[in-house]
Amino acid sequence: MFLSGGSRGIGLAIAKRAAVDGANVALIAKTARPHPKLEGTVFTAAEEIESAGGNALPIVGDIRNDEQVESAVAQAVQAFGGIDLCVNNASAINLSGTEHVPMKSYDLMQDINTRGTFLVSRTCVPHLRKSANPHILTLSPPLNLARHWFQNHVAYTIAKYGMSMCTLGMAAEFASDGIAVNSLWPRTIIATAAVQNLLGGDAAMAQSRRPEILADAAYEIFNRPSREATGNFYIDDEVLAEAGADDLSRYSYVPNADLQRDIFLDE
Repeated sequence: MFLSGGSRGIGLAIAKRAAVDGANVALIAKTARPHPKLEGTVFTAAEEIESAGGNALPIVGDIRNDEQVESAVAQAVQAFGGIDLCVNNASAINLSGTEHVPMKSYDLMQDINTRGTFLVSRTCVPHLRKSANPHILTLSPPLNLARHWFQNHVAYTIAKYGMSMCTLGMAAEFASDGIAVNSLWPRTIIATAAVQNLLGGDAAMAQSRRPEILADAAYEIFNRPSREATGNFYIDDEVLAEAGADDLSRYSYVPNADLQRDIFLDE
């Protein structure tokens, strides 16, 4: 597995779930030293992956930088012999309205979300072609063009939908190569540092599910035949329902949580 932004949260949960099966995980992230508000570094993440049963290759790097991504993918191939799974998890967020988004923030979201997804996927493709069951999985929403998902945070919506458009296009482009390209999105908000620090603190966390629900859904997707499961915008609880899960209460961040539906999903 080659994973972007896996030093904490959803990305780390996905890596650890795969590690239970002994997966080899190369993770690229910028966090080399602890952040005052964010737990975890690329190195502590690697320790957790190995404790879960996998092998980890932590790489300090920025997916906005072409050479660093190319080097990281080369290191992963050299260390583990190839790439079977590419996970585009790295993302930047700013939910402000148009007049309140600095262009520096706009560029950051475009460069990490849309461009980063394109670059990481593009760089992994030659190696994925050699895999028996190759998957690209991007943490991005279904393409819902209802105007209310644009009007309050158009800059962020453009950046996240850019990730999803990579899924839409690449699924068709690489279908003949047998490379599955899918997106995965949560039904509810997820208890991550972004929710804690940016989207409502403890109150929002109490309305969230834990990242493990996305990890278990991703695991189910990775084990589907790549030629039969591509071009989908999966929702986490639907994937688990298809796998036979009928009680998702264990994923709630607090017992009996009044869960809040995530952005970009209508009723």
